[in-house]
Amino acid sequence: MADTGRPPARDELRAHLVRTMIAGDVATPRQNNLLHYRRMAAGNPYYQFGLELKPSWTERSVLEMMVERCGVNADPRHVYGDDTIDPEITLDTLEAMGDRIGLAARRKETVVIATGHPATLTPVYQAVARALEGAGCRILTPAAGWTYEIDIDYGGSDLRRIVYAEPGVAMLEGEDFRTHHTHDPHPMEAMLRELASGGTAAASADSGNSRTTSGEPDVWPDLAIADHGWAGAAGQAGIDTVGFADCNDPALFAGAAEGKVDVVVPLDDGVSPHHYAPLTAYLLARAGLYSGV
Repeated sequence: MADTGRPPARDELRAHLVRTMIAGDVATPRQNNLLHYRRMAAGNPYYQFGLELKPSWTERSVLEMMVERCGVNADPRHVYGDDTIDPEITLDTLEAMGDRIGLAARRKETVVIATGHPATLTPVYQAVARALEGAGCRILTPAAGWTYEIDIDYGGSDLRRIVYAEPGVAMLEGEDFRTHHTHDPHPMEAMLRELASGGTAAASADSGNSRTTSGEPDVWPDLAIADHGWAGAAGQAGIDTVGFADCNDPALFAGAAEGKVDVVVPLDDGVSPHHYAPLTAYLLARAGLYSGV
């Protein structure tokens, strides 16, 4: 949509979401969605995103939950082709996310921000991080450089390390020095372990939100803004968590249904990065942080 120098109205953003296939009819294959629902229900750790979900989930109940919370096609006989995300749910949850981010800004909270989709969603998170930092929030950057080994599809292994995009968006970098997609909760778990052990790392000045109660970490996030396993691990740790998820990533929606994740915004997380700019402007405006740039 054209740059008008103002955030879009709700109906304008809705039209943009549908036109760019961020919501509405999306390119995520239905068969891929159902496979992921089945694997999450079976307890496959890769599809749990670090959440300890109830064992009562079935493929059918996951589908029903995803109809309610994401807006996928409700017909269980629809097993092949594309799927849907309800743009009204996207807008409602985006507003709820904006409300929580706005509260963080007013309270000058301590925040951790991370993405498993660095190729597409990084600009969204960076804009939010800058806005919160400008409002006096502390953006944590723990465990920078922490590495772990992953298996790769064609055999062998590779290292992944935590790196941060300015001003404090965590993501993974490989041995090829490129950022990589991940579902893993392990990096967020490492970040929280460092904070719990008293490690300190922040991208901005101390906002006065350090915890001093005996037995608690000196620094701990009040809010996590993330996706994939980064969000799942934060929610499982009891941190207020808001984030984004595609319709083939049911675990965060299940986490929200179980009360472990506060807000999940359904969207296609793989479109061209510039298409998310109006969504970002709307989110920041809802939070009271829109600066017009």
